Amino acid sequence: GPNGAGKTTTLRIISGLMRPTTGRAIVNGVDVTIDPSSVRGSIGFLTANTGLYQRLTAREVLVYFAELNGLERGLIGRRVDQLIEWLGMADFAELRCGALSTGQKQRTNIARALIANPPVLVMDEPTLGLDVLTNRLILDFIRHERELGKAILLSTHHLDEAEALCDRIGLLHEGRLIAEGDLETLRQMAGCGRLTDVFLRLVGQAMSPALPVSPPGGEVVA
Repeated sequence: GPNGAGKTTTLRIISGLMRPTTGRAIVNGVDVTIDPSSVRGSIGFLTANTGLYQRLTAREVLVYFAELNGLERGLIGRRVDQLIEWLGMADFAELRCGALSTGQKQRTNIARALIANPPVLVMDEPTLGLDVLTNRLILDFIRHERELGKAILLSTHHLDEAEALCDRIGLLHEGRLIAEGDLETLRQMAGCGRLTDVFLRLVGQAMSPALPVSPPGGEVVA
C-alpha cells in the first residue's frame, strides 16, 4: 500500500502491540485482544523503528534477547552462533552496535527477532535502506525461513520482492484491504500482468468515488 495506508499499524495490531478499534486478528488460533502476551511469544517482530543497545556488541544483543526469551543457557551460544553464520554477521559480531552500518544493524535486528525460533515472523520493510548485497542476503534468508514452514507476514514498497517471495499478497489503501489473494488472482482482478501495474490499477480503482467503500473491521488470521 501507499505511505499512510495502514501497513505498520496492521502489523503492530497483529503482533499484539496495539489494540484494534474494530475487527479481529488471530495468530496461531489466539485472538490478540484476548491473550496478547501469548501472541507476542509466538511472533518474531521486526520493525524499522527497532533500536539496538549501542554499547553492546551484536553478539551481546543476541545473547541478551535469548535470555529475555527464556532460552536454556546451554542452547543460547549455539543458537547465537547459528544466526551469526546464517546472516553473515561474523565480521561484525564483536563490534558495538553503535559502530555498525545500516545493513549490519538490520541483520542484527533480524537475528534478534529470530532468536527464539518463533513460528510466525512479522517483518515491516525488512530491506528498507539496504545495499544490493545485504538486500539479497536478507531475501535469501526470508526464503530459507519460509521453506522451514514459518508463517511470514511482511510489508514492503518493493513490489518485485513481494512478487518473488509471497504466496499471497494484500493491498492496503486508507486502512482497508482492497484486494487479497495469490498473484494470479490479483492479475485477474486487475486485468494486467506485472504486479506494479496490478497495484496501480487496483489502488486507482479504490480511489474512485464511484466505487462502494467496504465497511471497516474484518479479520486477520496468521
